[in-house]
Amino acid sequence: MPELPEVEVVRRGLARWVLGRTIDDVDILDPRSIRRHALGGEDFTGNLVGARVLDVVRRGKFLWLPLAATAKPSDTAATADTDTAGPPVALMAHLGMSGQLLVQDAEAPEEKHLRVRLTLSAASTADAGPLPRELRFVDQRIFGGLFVTSMIPTADGHAGGLGESPLPLIPVEAAHIARDPLDPAFSFADFYAKLRRRRTGIKRALLDQSLVSGIGNIYADEALWSARVHYARPTETMRRGDALRLIDACRDVMLRALDAGGTSFDSLYVNVNGTSGYFARSLNAYGREGEPCTRCAADPGFHGSSLIRREMFMNRSSFSCPRCQPKPRNGRW
Repeated sequence: MPELPEVEVVRRGLARWVLGRTIDDVDILDPRSIRRHALGGEDFTGNLVGARVLDVVRRGKFLWLPLAATAKPSDTAATADTDTAGPPVALMAHLGMSGQLLVQDAEAPEEKHLRVRLTLSAASTADAGPLPRELRFVDQRIFGGLFVTSMIPTADGHAGGLGESPLPLIPVEAAHIARDPLDPAFSFADFYAKLRRRRTGIKRALLDQSLVSGIGNIYADEALWSARVHYARPTETMRRGDALRLIDACRDVMLRALDAGGTSFDSLYVNVNGTSGYFARSLNAYGREGEPCTRCAADPGFHGSSLIRREMFMNRSSFSCPRCQPKPRNGRW
C-alpha cells in the first residue's frame, strides 16, 4: 500500500503536468474502477468533461483534484465563471494496492491494466508548450479507483491538505482524516493531547489515521528506529519530548523518502512518469531482519552484535533493534 511519500511523489508529478488543464474527454475501460462513484459512469463523465483542474491536494494518503464545477445548460449563468458554477467538487483518487496515475502522450501504448483515461486540454495556463494529453489510471488488482465527490469547509479553516493553493475545502470522505506531519497546518500540540488520551502502543497510534495521517507500516518502523522507541511502548508514557522527537523522526524519514522518489519493492508503485522510487535502499529497520543495526555497528563503544528483529504485529511485521529499542515491561501490543 503506498504511504505518504509515495502519494506525495504522485501529487507533485500531477501538479506539474495537470494543474490548470481542462478535462476534454473521459474513457471508462473498466467500470469496476469507478465503483465508488455511486451514480454510475454517465454521471462520472458528466462531472468531469469540461471541468478544469484547480489544484492537486493530498492529506495523508488521500489524493484529490479540486475542479472548477462545470456549468449545466439549465444554469441561469451557463456562460459565467465556471469556478463558481455549482457546489465545489473534486476528483478523488484511491490508489489501493496497485493503483497508478500516469501522465502519457496519446500515442503511448496502452498499459495492460489501463482502467480509466482522461484526455486533457493541449496546454495549461502556466505552460504553453506541448504537454502529455492523457491522464491514465492503471490498476492491476482493482482495489483502487476514481470517483467525483463534494467538498466541504475544513474544520480548522486551513487548506484541506498539501497543495499548490490554500483552498480551505476537503472532500467529505477525507474530512475525518487527521493532518500529516508534512502538512503546514499540522499541530503538534493537538497531536500530543490526543496521543496522551490513548491507551495503546505507540505504533498502533501512529497507524491511526484519525490521530496522524499518512504513516504506514514501513515509515512507522523507520521513525521508531530513528527515535529509539519500541513499537509497543504505551502512549500514556510518552513524554512531550519523546513525542516531539518521534514526530520529527516521522517528518525526517518521509522527507528523505521523498528525495528518493518513494519506496518501491516491485513495479506496482511508480510515479506519474512510470519510474520507481529507491528509498528501499536506505531503510534502517524495515525488511532488514537478521542484519546488523547500522547505528549499533557505527557505535565505537559497542562491541557486540545487534541484529534487527522481526515480530508479528497486527497481522503484519514490525522491525526493530533489540539494543536501541528495548521492549518495555508494560508494553501494549
